[in-house]
Amino acid sequence: YIVIDTETTGLDYDYCHLIEVSAVKYSGGICTGQFSSLIKPPLQEVYLPQENNGDGAWVTRYVDSHITDLTGITNEMLESAPEPDVVIPQFMEFIGDSILIAHNAHFDINFLYDAVSEYCESSLTNDFIDTIRIARKVFPGLDHHRLADVAAACAITQTKAHRAEADCLVTAECYEKMRSMILAERSEEDFQRLFKMKSHRYNESLTNITATVEEIDDTNPIFGKIVVFTGALSAMTRKEAFQVVANLGGIPEDAITKKTNYLVIGNAEFAQSVKEGKTKKMVKAEAYQSKGSEVSIISENAFFDLISDFA
Repeated sequence: YIVIDTETTGLDYDYCHLIEVSAVKYSGGICTGQFSSLIKPPLQEVYLPQENNGDGAWVTRYVDSHITDLTGITNEMLESAPEPDVVIPQFMEFIGDSILIAHNAHFDINFLYDAVSEYCESSLTNDFIDTIRIARKVFPGLDHHRLADVAAACAITQTKAHRAEADCLVTAECYEKMRSMILAERSEEDFQRLFKMKSHRYNESLTNITATVEEIDDTNPIFGKIVVFTGALSAMTRKEAFQVVANLGGIPEDAITKKTNYLVIGNAEFAQSVKEGKTKKMVKAEAYQSKGSEVSIISENAFFDLISDFA
Protein backbone atom coordinates (compact mmCIF):
# COMPACT_ATOMS: atom_id res chain seq x y z
CA TYR A 1 0.00 0.00 0.00
CA ILE A 2 0.95 3.67 -0.32
CA VAL A 3 0.26 6.31 2.32
CA ILE A 4 -0.53 9.74 0.88
CA ASP A 5 -0.98 13.25 2.20
CA THR A 6 -1.44 16.71 0.71
CA GLU A 7 -1.14 20.33 1.79
CA THR A 8 -3.32 22.95 0.12
CA THR A 9 -4.09 26.67 -0.06
CA GLY A 10 -7.40 26.03 1.69
CA LEU A 11 -9.95 23.37 2.51
CA ASP A 12 -12.16 23.47 -0.57
CA TYR A 13 -11.08 21.62 -3.68
CA ASP A 14 -13.45 23.64 -5.87
CA TYR A 15 -11.57 26.88 -5.24
CA CYS A 16 -8.27 26.00 -3.54
CA HIS A 17 -5.07 24.37 -4.81
CA LEU A 18 -2.44 21.79 -3.92
CA ILE A 19 0.85 23.12 -2.60
CA GLU A 20 2.46 19.81 -1.58
CA VAL A 21 1.90 16.11 -2.18
CA SER A 22 3.70 13.15 -0.65
CA ALA A 23 3.46 9.39 -0.94
CA VAL A 24 5.28 6.67 0.98
CA LYS A 25 5.25 3.10 -0.34
CA TYR A 26 5.14 0.09 2.01
CA SER A 27 5.53 -3.62 1.48
CA GLY A 28 5.11 -5.95 4.44
CA GLY A 29 5.09 -2.94 6.74
CA ILE A 30 8.50 -1.78 5.48
CA CYS A 31 9.05 1.50 3.65
CA THR A 32 10.26 0.76 0.10
CA GLY A 33 10.05 4.17 -1.57
CA GLN A 34 9.05 7.82 -1.11
CA PHE A 35 7.80 10.64 -3.30
CA SER A 36 7.37 14.23 -2.16
CA SER A 37 7.16 17.58 -3.89
CA LEU A 38 5.98 21.12 -3.36
CA ILE A 39 3.59 22.39 -6.06
CA LYS A 40 3.36 25.97 -7.27
CA PRO A 41 -0.27 27.14 -7.02
CA PRO A 42 -1.78 30.10 -8.91
CA LEU A 43 -1.13 33.52 -7.44
CA GLN A 44 -4.04 35.03 -5.52
CA GLU A 45 -4.98 38.40 -4.12
CA VAL A 46 -4.61 38.38 -0.33
CA TYR A 47 -5.68 41.16 2.01
CA LEU A 48 -3.14 42.06 4.68
CA PRO A 49 -4.79 43.83 7.63
CA GLN A 50 -3.38 47.02 9.00
CA GLU A 51 -0.21 46.79 11.05
CA ASN A 52 1.27 49.43 13.36
CA ASN A 53 -1.80 51.60 12.83
CA GLY A 54 -1.25 51.64 9.08
CA ASP A 55 -3.76 50.85 6.35
CA GLY A 56 -4.38 47.33 5.14
CA ALA A 57 -3.47 46.41 1.58
CA TRP A 58 -4.17 43.88 -1.15
CA VAL A 59 -1.07 41.96 -2.21
CA THR A 60 -0.34 39.09 -4.60
CA ARG A 61 0.71 35.90 -2.87
CA TYR A 62 0.66 32.13 -3.37
CA VAL A 63 -0.62 31.53 0.18
CA ASP A 64 -1.78 33.75 2.99
CA SER A 65 -0.19 33.94 6.42
CA HIS A 66 -2.70 31.50 7.90
CA ILE A 67 -1.59 28.69 5.58
CA THR A 68 2.08 29.48 6.20
CA ASP A 69 1.51 29.43 9.96
CA LEU A 70 -0.34 26.12 9.64
CA THR A 71 2.03 24.28 7.28
CA GLY A 72 5.34 26.14 7.41
CA ILE A 73 5.22 26.46 3.62
CA THR A 74 6.15 30.00 2.61
CA ASN A 75 5.60 32.06 -0.53
CA GLU A 76 9.36 31.98 -1.10
CA MET A 77 9.34 28.18 -1.09
CA LEU A 78 6.49 28.06 -3.58
CA GLU A 79 8.11 30.59 -5.91
CA SER A 80 10.67 27.97 -6.97
CA ALA A 81 8.34 24.95 -6.72
CA PRO A 82 7.53 22.91 -9.85
CA GLU A 83 4.22 23.37 -11.64
CA PRO A 84 1.38 20.86 -11.08
CA ASP A 85 1.58 19.62 -14.69
CA VAL A 86 5.04 18.29 -13.78
CA VAL A 87 4.35 16.98 -10.29
CA ILE A 88 0.99 15.25 -10.71
CA PRO A 89 2.07 12.89 -13.55
CA GLN A 90 5.15 11.95 -11.49
CA PHE A 91 2.93 11.28 -8.49
CA MET A 92 0.62 9.08 -10.56
CA GLU A 93 3.57 7.10 -11.94
CA PHE A 94 4.77 6.52 -8.37
CA ILE A 95 1.46 5.29 -6.93
CA GLY A 96 0.43 3.15 -9.92
CA ASP A 97 -2.62 1.07 -8.98
CA SER A 98 -1.63 0.59 -5.33
CA ILE A 99 -4.13 0.79 -2.50
CA LEU A 100 -3.90 4.25 -0.93
CA ILE A 101 -4.08 5.05 2.77
CA ALA A 102 -4.74 8.53 4.15
CA HIS A 103 -6.07 10.17 7.28
CA ASN A 104 -9.37 11.90 6.49
CA ALA A 105 -8.91 10.48 3.01
CA HIS A 106 -11.83 12.23 1.29
CA PHE A 107 -10.01 15.55 1.65
CA ASP A 108 -6.84 14.35 -0.11
CA ILE A 109 -8.66 12.19 -2.66
CA ASN A 110 -10.94 15.03 -3.77
CA PHE A 111 -8.01 17.38 -4.38
CA LEU A 112 -5.98 14.71 -6.14
CA TYR A 113 -8.90 13.49 -8.24
CA ASP A 114 -9.38 16.95 -9.74
CA ALA A 115 -5.63 17.47 -10.21
CA VAL A 116 -5.20 14.12 -11.97
CA SER A 117 -8.18 14.83 -14.24
CA GLU A 118 -6.67 18.19 -15.20
CA TYR A 119 -3.01 17.29 -15.62
CA CYS A 120 -2.99 13.63 -16.66
CA GLU A 121 -4.62 11.63 -19.39
CA SER A 122 -6.14 9.34 -16.78
CA SER A 123 -8.27 9.31 -13.64
CA LEU A 124 -7.54 8.52 -10.01
CA THR A 125 -9.31 5.19 -9.54
CA ASN A 126 -7.23 3.61 -6.75
CA ASP A 127 -9.00 1.94 -3.86
CA PHE A 128 -8.28 3.69 -0.58
CA ILE A 129 -8.47 3.21 3.17
CA ASP A 130 -9.32 6.07 5.52
CA THR A 131 -7.55 5.74 8.87
CA ILE A 132 -9.87 8.25 10.53
CA ARG A 133 -12.76 5.80 10.13
CA ILE A 134 -10.65 3.05 11.70
CA ALA A 135 -9.57 5.37 14.52
CA ARG A 136 -13.17 6.22 15.41
CA LYS A 137 -13.74 2.53 16.11
CA VAL A 138 -10.41 1.83 17.82
CA PHE A 139 -10.47 4.99 19.99
CA PRO A 140 -14.17 5.85 20.45
CA GLY A 141 -13.47 7.86 23.60
CA LEU A 142 -11.34 10.53 21.92
CA ASP A 143 -12.92 13.99 21.67
CA HIS A 144 -11.35 14.42 18.23
CA HIS A 145 -9.75 12.06 15.75
CA ARG A 146 -7.30 14.38 14.03
CA LEU A 147 -3.99 12.79 13.10
CA ALA A 148 -2.29 14.37 16.11
CA ASP A 149 -4.97 12.96 18.43
CA VAL A 150 -4.71 9.46 16.96
CA ALA A 151 -0.90 9.57 17.03
CA ALA A 152 -0.96 10.51 20.70
CA ALA A 153 -3.40 7.66 21.43
CA CYS A 154 -1.00 5.31 19.62
CA ALA A 155 1.99 6.72 21.60
CA ILE A 156 3.56 7.93 18.35
CA THR A 157 5.58 11.16 18.25
CA GLN A 158 4.51 13.68 15.61
CA THR A 159 7.37 16.11 14.95
CA LYS A 160 6.36 18.05 11.80
CA ALA A 161 2.58 18.27 11.71
CA HIS A 162 1.02 19.65 8.52
CA ARG A 163 3.93 18.77 6.25
CA ALA A 164 2.85 16.08 3.83
CA GLU A 165 5.78 13.65 4.03
CA ALA A 166 5.96 13.76 7.83
CA ASP A 167 2.20 13.22 8.08
CA CYS A 168 2.48 10.23 5.72
CA LEU A 169 5.02 8.58 8.01
CA VAL A 170 2.89 9.20 11.11
CA THR A 171 -0.24 7.94 9.35
CA ALA A 172 1.58 4.74 8.39
CA GLU A 173 2.67 4.18 11.99
CA CYS A 174 -0.85 4.80 13.25
CA TYR A 175 -2.28 2.40 10.68
CA GLU A 176 0.09 -0.41 11.65
CA LYS A 177 -0.44 0.23 15.37
CA MET A 178 -4.23 0.24 15.06
CA ARG A 179 -4.13 -2.85 12.84
CA SER A 180 -2.10 -4.75 15.44
CA MET A 181 -4.49 -3.61 18.20
CA ILE A 182 -7.49 -4.80 16.20
CA LEU A 183 -6.03 -8.18 15.30
CA ALA A 184 -5.02 -8.78 18.92
CA GLU A 185 -8.71 -8.78 19.85
CA ARG A 186 -10.68 -9.88 16.79
CA SER A 187 -10.50 -10.96 13.16
CA GLU A 188 -10.58 -8.59 10.21
CA GLU A 189 -14.09 -9.85 9.40
CA ASP A 190 -15.34 -9.06 12.90
CA PHE A 191 -13.86 -5.57 12.71
CA GLN A 192 -15.50 -4.93 9.35
CA ARG A 193 -18.89 -5.77 10.85
CA LEU A 194 -18.56 -2.75 13.14
CA PHE A 195 -19.13 -0.53 10.10
CA LYS A 196 -22.58 -1.83 9.21
CA MET A 197 -25.61 0.45 9.37
CA LYS A 198 -27.01 1.19 12.83
CA SER A 199 -30.30 2.63 13.94
CA HIS A 200 -30.20 6.00 15.71
CA ARG A 201 -32.48 8.85 16.68
CA TYR A 202 -31.09 12.25 17.51
CA ASN A 203 -32.51 15.08 19.59
CA GLU A 204 -33.31 18.20 17.67
CA SER A 205 -30.55 20.82 17.55
CA LEU A 206 -32.68 23.48 15.84
CA THR A 207 -36.41 24.05 16.06
CA ASN A 208 -38.31 21.19 14.38
CA ILE A 209 -35.13 19.63 12.98
CA THR A 210 -34.84 15.95 13.89
CA ALA A 211 -33.72 12.89 11.99
CA THR A 212 -36.49 11.53 9.77
CA VAL A 213 -34.76 8.25 8.93
CA GLU A 214 -34.64 5.04 10.94
CA GLU A 215 -31.06 4.09 10.12
CA ILE A 216 -27.92 6.24 10.07
CA ASP A 217 -24.50 5.06 8.95
CA ASP A 218 -22.26 6.17 11.81
CA THR A 219 -19.16 6.00 9.59
CA ASN A 220 -20.30 8.89 7.42
CA PRO A 221 -18.00 11.95 7.67
CA ILE A 222 -20.45 14.23 9.52
CA PHE A 223 -21.87 11.75 12.01
CA GLY A 224 -21.80 13.47 15.40
CA LYS A 225 -20.24 16.59 13.85
CA ILE A 226 -21.46 20.17 14.31
CA VAL A 227 -22.29 21.83 10.98
CA VAL A 228 -22.92 25.55 10.46
CA PHE A 229 -24.18 27.03 7.18
CA THR A 230 -23.64 30.60 6.05
CA GLY A 231 -24.49 32.47 2.85
CA ALA A 232 -27.18 31.59 0.33
CA LEU A 233 -27.19 27.92 -0.68
CA SER A 234 -27.83 27.13 -4.33
CA ALA A 235 -28.79 23.45 -4.07
CA MET A 236 -31.49 23.70 -1.40
CA THR A 237 -32.97 25.87 1.32
CA ARG A 238 -31.21 26.29 4.66
CA LYS A 239 -33.90 24.23 6.40
CA GLU A 240 -33.48 21.41 3.87
CA ALA A 241 -29.73 21.48 4.45
CA PHE A 242 -30.29 21.26 8.22
CA GLN A 243 -32.48 18.21 7.60
CA VAL A 244 -29.77 16.52 5.54
CA VAL A 245 -27.31 17.03 8.39
CA ALA A 246 -29.74 15.67 10.99
CA ASN A 247 -30.50 12.61 8.83
CA LEU A 248 -26.79 11.80 8.78
CA GLY A 249 -26.52 12.04 12.55
CA GLY A 250 -24.87 15.45 12.41
CA ILE A 251 -25.72 18.46 14.58
CA PRO A 252 -26.86 21.57 12.66
CA GLU A 253 -26.24 24.85 14.46
CA ASP A 254 -26.65 28.53 13.62
CA ALA A 255 -23.51 30.08 15.15
CA ILE A 256 -19.87 29.11 14.73
CA THR A 257 -18.03 28.23 17.95
CA LYS A 258 -14.79 26.49 18.86
CA LYS A 259 -16.74 23.21 18.78
CA THR A 260 -17.90 23.65 15.16
CA ASN A 261 -16.59 20.94 12.83
CA TYR A 262 -17.74 22.27 9.44
CA LEU A 263 -18.46 25.81 8.29
CA VAL A 264 -20.29 25.38 4.97
CA ILE A 265 -20.43 28.51 2.84
CA GLY A 266 -22.89 29.06 -0.01
CA ASN A 267 -21.16 28.68 -3.37
CA ALA A 268 -21.44 32.30 -4.50
CA GLU A 269 -20.28 33.66 -1.15
CA PHE A 270 -17.40 31.20 -0.96
CA ALA A 271 -16.15 32.09 -4.45
CA GLN A 272 -16.32 35.79 -3.61
CA SER A 273 -14.57 35.31 -0.29
CA VAL A 274 -11.70 33.39 -1.87
CA LYS A 275 -11.28 35.99 -4.61
CA GLU A 276 -11.68 39.18 -2.62
CA GLY A 277 -10.96 38.38 1.02
CA LYS A 278 -12.62 36.42 3.80
CA THR A 279 -15.98 36.56 5.49
CA LYS A 280 -16.15 37.25 9.21
CA LYS A 281 -17.12 33.65 9.87
CA MET A 282 -14.17 32.40 7.83
CA VAL A 283 -11.80 34.61 9.81
CA LYS A 284 -13.35 33.39 13.04
CA ALA A 285 -13.07 29.77 11.91
CA GLU A 286 -9.41 30.24 10.95
CA ALA A 287 -8.73 31.74 14.36
CA TYR A 288 -10.19 28.62 15.95
CA GLN A 289 -8.08 26.45 13.60
CA SER A 290 -4.94 28.22 14.74
CA LYS A 291 -5.81 27.33 18.31
CA GLY A 292 -6.26 23.66 17.45
CA SER A 293 -9.99 23.55 16.81
CA GLU A 294 -11.24 20.90 14.38
CA VAL A 295 -13.20 23.19 12.04
CA SER A 296 -13.14 22.86 8.24
CA ILE A 297 -14.21 25.70 5.94
CA ILE A 298 -15.70 24.32 2.73
CA SER A 299 -18.06 25.36 -0.02
CA GLU A 300 -21.57 24.06 -0.48
CA ASN A 301 -20.46 21.97 -3.48
CA ALA A 302 -17.63 20.34 -1.58
CA PHE A 303 -19.85 19.62 1.41
CA PHE A 304 -22.55 17.87 -0.57
CA ASP A 305 -19.92 15.94 -2.50
CA LEU A 306 -18.39 14.87 0.83
CA ILE A 307 -21.67 13.29 1.91
CA SER A 308 -22.82 12.09 -1.51
CA ASP A 309 -22.13 8.43 -0.72
CA PHE A 310 -24.30 8.57 2.39
CA ALA A 311 -27.12 11.09 1.82
